[in-house]
Amino acid sequence: MATPSYFYKETRLSLEPSSASYTVNIELPTITQWRNQRTSGKWPKTSPMLDVSRATMSGIYYRKHHSFPKSFLWRVYDDEHVLSICAVDICKPKKASDANLILHFHFQHPIISNCVAFYDPSDHDALSIFVLDTTNQLYTIFLRPDSFRKRSFVETGLGDACKIYQPNAFRNFKHPYRLIAVNNDQLVVTLSDGGHVRLDRNTAHNATHVPWKETFYNAKGWFRSLLGGRGDLDIKAAAAAIQTNLGMDNASFLFTVCLDHRLRVWNLNSGQIHAAMDLLNAPNRDPQESGKWQLDASQTNLIRIVGDTEGKRLGVTYSPIGPGEFKFWMIKSDDENSVDVDDLYPEYHLIPKPPLGSDVWTLADFSVSERSTSHGFRMWLLWKNNMAYRVQELTFLAEELPHVWEAGWRSVFSDTAVPTAPVSGPSDPTDPTEKWLQLIFFPGRFPQAAIIAALHAYEAVIGKESSLFRNGEGLAESICSLIASTSSLNKTSSGDLDHEHFRTSSEMQWRKFYRILSELDKPRGEALALSYEWETGMPWVVCAGSISAIRECSELEQICHNPNSTFEGSSAAPTLINTGVNFVEGFSDSMMQICHSVIRPEMFEETSKTDQERFQFVSDKAGFWRQISDEDCAQVTEALGPNFNQVTTLLYDRVLATFNETWDSQYPSELPLTEFGRKIIVRAVQDMAELQWNICFSQLILLVHMEFEFDRPEEALHNTVEIGVVYRNMLIILRRLELLRWLANTQLSMPPPKADRSNSMPSVSPVASKRQAEDHRVLTALEANVGHLLALPELKSIPSDAMPSIITSIVADLCAPASDVELQPQYIQCGLLVRDRADLAIELTPFCAQDPFSTYVQGRVHLALKDFTSATTYFKKAAYGMSVPQANSERHSSGLLDETEWNLLHAGLPRYYAHIVALFEQQKAFSLVIDFARLALQFVNNKVEDVDKVRTEIQCRLFSGAIATSQFELAHSTIVAMKDHALQYSCLRALIERMCDNLHNSELVNLTFPGLQGAVDDILAQHCQNTIDVITGVPYHQILYAWRTKRNDYRGAAAILLDRIQKLKQLGEGDQVTGDDVLDTAVTRQYLMLINVLSCVDQKQAWVAVDGPPRSVKLGVGPDPAKRRVVTLADIRKEYQDELDRITAIQNDQFGFVADDEMEIL
Repeated sequence: MATPSYFYKETRLSLEPSSASYTVNIELPTITQWRNQRTSGKWPKTSPMLDVSRATMSGIYYRKHHSFPKSFLWRVYDDEHVLSICAVDICKPKKASDANLILHFHFQHPIISNCVAFYDPSDHDALSIFVLDTTNQLYTIFLRPDSFRKRSFVETGLGDACKIYQPNAFRNFKHPYRLIAVNNDQLVVTLSDGGHVRLDRNTAHNATHVPWKETFYNAKGWFRSLLGGRGDLDIKAAAAAIQTNLGMDNASFLFTVCLDHRLRVWNLNSGQIHAAMDLLNAPNRDPQESGKWQLDASQTNLIRIVGDTEGKRLGVTYSPIGPGEFKFWMIKSDDENSVDVDDLYPEYHLIPKPPLGSDVWTLADFSVSERSTSHGFRMWLLWKNNMAYRVQELTFLAEELPHVWEAGWRSVFSDTAVPTAPVSGPSDPTDPTEKWLQLIFFPGRFPQAAIIAALHAYEAVIGKESSLFRNGEGLAESICSLIASTSSLNKTSSGDLDHEHFRTSSEMQWRKFYRILSELDKPRGEALALSYEWETGMPWVVCAGSISAIRECSELEQICHNPNSTFEGSSAAPTLINTGVNFVEGFSDSMMQICHSVIRPEMFEETSKTDQERFQFVSDKAGFWRQISDEDCAQVTEALGPNFNQVTTLLYDRVLATFNETWDSQYPSELPLTEFGRKIIVRAVQDMAELQWNICFSQLILLVHMEFEFDRPEEALHNTVEIGVVYRNMLIILRRLELLRWLANTQLSMPPPKADRSNSMPSVSPVASKRQAEDHRVLTALEANVGHLLALPELKSIPSDAMPSIITSIVADLCAPASDVELQPQYIQCGLLVRDRADLAIELTPFCAQDPFSTYVQGRVHLALKDFTSATTYFKKAAYGMSVPQANSERHSSGLLDETEWNLLHAGLPRYYAHIVALFEQQKAFSLVIDFARLALQFVNNKVEDVDKVRTEIQCRLFSGAIATSQFELAHSTIVAMKDHALQYSCLRALIERMCDNLHNSELVNLTFPGLQGAVDDILAQHCQNTIDVITGVPYHQILYAWRTKRNDYRGAAAILLDRIQKLKQLGEGDQVTGDDVLDTAVTRQYLMLINVLSCVDQKQAWVAVDGPPRSVKLGVGPDPAKRRVVTLADIRKEYQDELDRITAIQNDQFGFVADDEMEIL
């Protein structure tokens, strides 16, 4: 067989849900428990989450009568005890909610192999599920579409949606072998003895007790049937069976491929066998060789029937005996009581050719579909070799099949190589741990269950106890901690730390863990079934722990995967591409790192260098010519001709055009993608962007090499090729692909959509509340930012097999620099800032343009990272562009800016800077609040709309920044400049309180407060009046005394001292000695200060008016208002002397025995 032609490519998708809240576990009862629950109304509780990473049976069922959800992936795992069902539609109708839930039905007994059947009732938008377990219990489950959208729909119990019945036939001597759903009211169970049982739903009055009516059919007599009823498989047992009505309403035929290598056609209405023939239409076989032609019971995918013409179908059977052979049959019927089966190609042996190689390949599954009456048929084959598999495709017309069978097959490219991290070196700028974590936690590569299993296995290998999630560690932290515990940083013989040994030891442990993980993950890739959706032409390979979508290759992928092919009638483009790939493959890991570091600034930084200078710079800095041998150069010359004469500008244009495949659909895109569909696109983008980036990078390196590989100057490449234009176009492609790779490889944690949150069952229980609090989705940045832009045309408007090419067109369009889907990094950064992921947003800075909004967003990113210096630079750089008014400016910021903030942009410099001031104020960067507030005030003039309002707001923020940084002079000048008197008074009070609380008393007294001195005095006086504890509290009395003394208000100062003396006496501080002298108390000191201050005024003015002491209060009578009295200097001196005498008497023990006694003073 010739080298396979790869026309399709596989996109493998993990089945791990994006959110744990999408998983619903339901435990089903036995028939006895079910009957008890129907009377009690109770339903079993859901089971805990299990490892669903590997299934043993799986497939996809497509509904015929209803559009969404249409495709259902079903899997059986956990020793055949659990049936898992989820929707796998790629698109959905507009405004329809995603059907994201994964339902796990837990059976108490194992499910019989191949005894799971589905049907789509035409009269109900629902899915009927039929399951037989090993105790011969038939489960009938009826699920509405909301079962896959609303947790509450299934968490409250299935109720009558689940019914259980044990057919009488299986209680005695009949053993079920295969289960087929003819329709919602009829099932067929093939038996181990070669017969079958037809189950018709009972609609009579006793349907509750006997829900199904049983009818037996057998190819043998009743006595032989009894003898073969011990469970052993009879040679007439059906290894595979399929039902069809051939497009006629009253007909029903069952086609069975039996273990005796014969095809039998049953009439399900009468139970008669209409036809029986050898599977290969052999007329007569030697009875002695019957054992040679007996089929293996494990081979079940042996027959397919396709077509939609009434009374006519194409049947395809496969005989696995020997090398294996297909037979194509024309099935015809004129009425429901007859059927003819004719061999279409009796003279041809249609033997499939296995994939190349020495491995033994087994045909595991196949699919046949009719494209249309004029376009013929399409056939898909699934080959298996242990865990590996391959897929082939053949498109043919019925009359041309024998001629295209040998050479018409096309293959599906499957990249099954396990990626590994490059070897780390001493000069590696990236931490090896970071490389391994990126490799292990790459989106969709390994399920969490596999990583946890590998961690436990690694712990067992190194003899450590389980440390998973200990001390609140995440999975990545647990792995890092465990591997770090195996290596220690020792010293060399010279006493230096041996970093190289530590790095090498850690690298070895990482590789050991990764090998364990890879081995544990391999079984997930075992293919279980091949499925084909006839409406869209989408083929799938269902694996044990994943599902693979098969799409068409893009032009560049076809060239890469078919190196000997031609492109546009010439081999020049494939030769140039493959030469570049082969040239770079010889580079070491360290050289590749150097080349990447040199090319990266070329992609992002603006330069004034000429094209020749840029080439020289790359060549000198990368220095890859040091690792190139003469043999490498000779191979390039041999492929591209002497002096690279085959390389032309036109050739480069044709090659670069393969990177720029845009999709311009002739049909409007009206069907948005589901979350599952978006995951397929993201996974395909990961593959395609990586391939395109590697090819474009290799072409750029090859271009630089060829430019300096000449003997004479006139032979240089730039004389025949416009290398500057080619180089710049390559950098544009690399820049787009680098951004796309970042988006597709970066994961975000987001809350579920509103529809999913509202569909959860409302509950006030702590468990439900905790689950709702922990619900989140993990998805890539590409899906989060671009997913809503992706849609498909109406399926009825496109060809029936166009889906594989449409998916590739969407993916190639996303990778193309000329794509209509703009990847605007500044808006992506806005979305990341809204999600509080500034650490990721900063990584997009090199991709951003230099326009004002992008510059402003960079300021916001650095502001969120607390890098205030860089934020200040960006904000100032963007000031002019973001302040100039614009007509009809777009207000798109992914939710970062609200309407109020947008109104401050493009509205003049004062408002722009006011907005910046508010941002810094939120971050409590008050020094920058002051700087930008001053800057804003510089641009406030009478031309500004609502100038007073703008000025007042800026002054308010300036004042807040000033007092926060204790710049009281600035706060003082700001208050004085305010015109809003209410705000001015409020700020004045705040300033006074701040200065007094922080003991800046002398500074406060020295401030002038022009026009506000009375207000200052009133505020301080009010605080003095409200102060009770004048000892330990803020010394407002002393501050006001200093304030009034500073302004020569001696009588006012005396009044506040007198108030303090009274409060000191009330606190009993008059007897507390503060110095060596017993007469030196807080009260006596205040009297001296009071006498001194009143001595500073004229004797006639040496008095103060104070409120008199309140009189006593009698019961039931309110107090009399206190009267004001005048206290002169002489009165104060007398009070001072009385206070001294009182203290002296106390010291001499001369005091009364009761409170009213007068002391006797000697």
